[in-house]
Amino acid sequence: MRTYSHHGFHRFILCLGYKAEVIKSYFLNYASMNSDFTVELKTNNLRVHSIDHEEDWEVTLAYTGESTMTGARVSRAAAKYLGDARHFAVTYGDGTTNAHLGEEFQFHLEQGQVGTVLGVNPPSRFGELRVEETRVHEFSEKPEFSENWINGGYFFFHRDFLPYLSPEENCVLERDPLIRLARDGQLSMFKHRGFWACMDTQRDLEYLNKLWASGQAAWAV
Repeated sequence: MRTYSHHGFHRFILCLGYKAEVIKSYFLNYASMNSDFTVELKTNNLRVHSIDHEEDWEVTLAYTGESTMTGARVSRAAAKYLGDARHFAVTYGDGTTNAHLGEEFQFHLEQGQVGTVLGVNPPSRFGELRVEETRVHEFSEKPEFSENWINGGYFFFHRDFLPYLSPEENCVLERDPLIRLARDGQLSMFKHRGFWACMDTQRDLEYLNKLWASGQAAWAV
């Protein structure tokens, strides 16, 4: 959310499911969670001494079901809270990047297509061997594939994307909706060759925490 805010986006809709009450509680108590405060226990009077944040955000907390898949979450939240907005962003919440999201949005507008996906080409986790018969000609510990692109998980859509979605619980964003959008020639890719990483495994957690602790978190804003 701070990454989006850094690039000028300040209105958020969080599609909640499992542990929704924890996230709701955090935002309901955002001032006290991020500031010093005094509480008078007898009267339950709370005095926040200083607001130690500058987030000028509007955050809508939308419960979209505990077992709901990604496409259905977007469909359900958009039906209630998108309003008359012509364009909107979608991300998963487990990706980190130093991509310029403002530039991606401008690219999306210029393309004039329904959807735009951030394309990234991270280095492989496995060493690559280039061989001829049994002889290794080249060894690369973590090769970068300059023209092999994957879904980086930061999207922009025109509201015309909504009919591609379904509020049915089993609607997965990455399957039928995006597959059909691509087949219709309505999905563009914004190429990003900079930092990108996702937080899916314990190994990812340790790697990203190490970068943060060492001051080398390229996604920090």
